[in-house]
Amino acid sequence: MTSGESFYGGIPVFRGFTSLMDPALYAPLPDDWSIGVADIVDSTKAIAAQRYKAVNMAGAAVIAAVTNALEGREFPFVFGGDGASFAVAPSDLDAAREALAATATWVREDLDLKMRVALVPVSAIRAQGLDVRVARFGPSPNLSYAMFSGGGLAWADAAMKRGEFAVAEAPAGSQPDLSGLSCRFEVMPAARGLILSVLVMPSRGVDPQAFRKVIEDIIHLVERSPEGGRPVPPQGPPLKWPPQGLDFEARTRRGGPLLARRASVLAYTLFVYLIMRFDLKVGGFVPNIYRRQVVENSDFRKYDDGLRMILDCTPQLERALSDRLAAAARDGVVRYGLYQQDAAMMTCFTPSALRSDHVHFIDGARGGYASAATALKAMMAAAS
Repeated sequence: MTSGESFYGGIPVFRGFTSLMDPALYAPLPDDWSIGVADIVDSTKAIAAQRYKAVNMAGAAVIAAVTNALEGREFPFVFGGDGASFAVAPSDLDAAREALAATATWVREDLDLKMRVALVPVSAIRAQGLDVRVARFGPSPNLSYAMFSGGGLAWADAAMKRGEFAVAEAPAGSQPDLSGLSCRFEVMPAARGLILSVLVMPSRGVDPQAFRKVIEDIIHLVERSPEGGRPVPPQGPPLKWPPQGLDFEARTRRGGPLLARRASVLAYTLFVYLIMRFDLKVGGFVPNIYRRQVVENSDFRKYDDGLRMILDCTPQLERALSDRLAAAARDGVVRYGLYQQDAAMMTCFTPSALRSDHVHFIDGARGGYASAATALKAMMAAAS
């Protein structure tokens, strides 16, 4: 085990999302670690042009590239829709920097998007009087996702947007190792009325207990709804062939002309589609077990200095959440963004279909987290 693995692996996994705000669950990152941050520049314009899948693919690519560069070693990360954040130990810093630089180049050349990337020392964050603490939430017995608190991640993101701690793009033609990254599933239409993207951040200088109370109220409202608002159908997302994400998956492959990579992905996804469609067991792969794990492992709610959720909810639940958040905003406790759409989408990172710890990132299929963030910024602008 590396020092990074031993630190992160030593944090106990908590299961109930309702206990998310318990400070005892969070451990401070070692002072010599670094925070990686990445986001798409002008993601609002890309989303207005209906490039939702490309934006999500770029965000998930950061996590796939760093995971593969670290040879599968566990590290804390969080998917943010149009970007991602993570933390790495000093021994993994150079590998993470190379992966970030190559991902930024790939995003520009293959997805025609501009990605900002930065690596921020935890010591620089603590010099601001902020912290980075991490917890591990287990949505299922198969894996855990990192949750971050302390205000440091939000500060690192803002520093990146100011141009600080930037990581320069790798030379033209550089491609990160994106093995396992795919988006083969179709969008998942709302089953209960609407898909709601939720983003809730603390107001500046707010009493932590007041903010905690609001977040716990929101989580309790959601927990009372069927399946906790999970936007993934119980039988798993729809799968068709050829998949909508065919071109994106072809672009993640290394080597050879794009046409040949498309043909290879077309053949492979047909093979996968037939296995799933006819429930065929191949080697150690059992389609029904994989489908169940996809549902259980879906990353539809998280905390990274603020609450993020993609919910399949009724109009009544949306009103209850909106009313509670509006009241908290009037009290100066939170700033928030909500965004309604008719479907959710999934981007997958499956290093091995035979392992149970494949990860599935959920976002709204018509704007998602990026549109909720735009609503949050509008609220902040109106308040200032």
